[in-house]
Amino acid sequence: MTHAVLCLRPEADFARVDAPAPASLSVAYHKPDDAAVPQLIRQADALVIPAVGPKLAPALFDGTQLKLVQVTGAGLDRLDQAVLTKLGIPVANVPGGSNSAVAEYAVTSASLLLRRLGWANAEIARGNYAGFRARMVADNLAGLEGLMVGVVGFGTIGVAVARAFHAAGARLCFHDPAPRDPAVAAALGAAALPLDELLATADVVTLHVPLLPATQGLIGARELARMKPGAVLIQAARGGIVDEAALAAALMSGHLGGAAVDVYSTEPPSADNPLLKVTGEAAARLLLTPHIAGVTRQASALLFRSAWENVERVLVRGEAPLNRAY
Repeated sequence: MTHAVLCLRPEADFARVDAPAPASLSVAYHKPDDAAVPQLIRQADALVIPAVGPKLAPALFDGTQLKLVQVTGAGLDRLDQAVLTKLGIPVANVPGGSNSAVAEYAVTSASLLLRRLGWANAEIARGNYAGFRARMVADNLAGLEGLMVGVVGFGTIGVAVARAFHAAGARLCFHDPAPRDPAVAAALGAAALPLDELLATADVVTLHVPLLPATQGLIGARELARMKPGAVLIQAARGGIVDEAALAAALMSGHLGGAAVDVYSTEPPSADNPLLKVTGEAAARLLLTPHIAGVTRQASALLFRSAWENVERVLVRGEAPLNRAY
């Protein structure tokens, strides 16, 4: 017996990392804006969606027989928790599957910005080898060893990021009202600090909190002004946590040493996004990436296989889903 599953990401995504759907599942792959999706959801036993993308209309879930909505990542931003809870439709995600990829992104981005490697590449390409090398040496640029890294959000991903920076020789502090595992913080020598103190202390600030009413606009002009002159910000959490206009201004003023931004208030960012208007040397200190901090071949394979195993667990074996979010 096969079970009907509607998947709103391309089959090619799964084939690319050798993570096909189990033979016990009959999967239909459609784009989210496909006109057939509302009807197909009503016929499906489970819905599989990527974590990144536009919100799904709550009305899509009315009158369905869904036994599971499975997210192929950690983020739950696309779903209306209140509606799905009221309808009794379980939602599960795959927490932690991108931990290593996000940690690698944070450490690599911080190193690239601190040592001005991307900036140097651009200067050499325009013929300024000697001048820019002399400037880099004169500016006495730091590597990660011995620097203070402030991790905002000490959950599953934040802990993985902290461990990666610790392995690179950095010192650590963190801010989280309810850290997932205080014992890990102690083992890493990471001090718990109020946000304002962390911002004033850290050479690198890296964000790893979900987008909630309490974190919307968490890092604005006031918070950026509190950061150490020359400090680096890593924004690989969720769009909306950082005030993009304020970040652009902090870069243009020279206050920040650099920023890596992987997520945006709207995705893709609109042409009038302030970060796309950053010019001059500030632009050389800004690394923009397209929401791929957690995307590597290895991470995708783990996420997709875990998602399919959970769908099979619920539909075929009749068991409760793992990592049920609500």
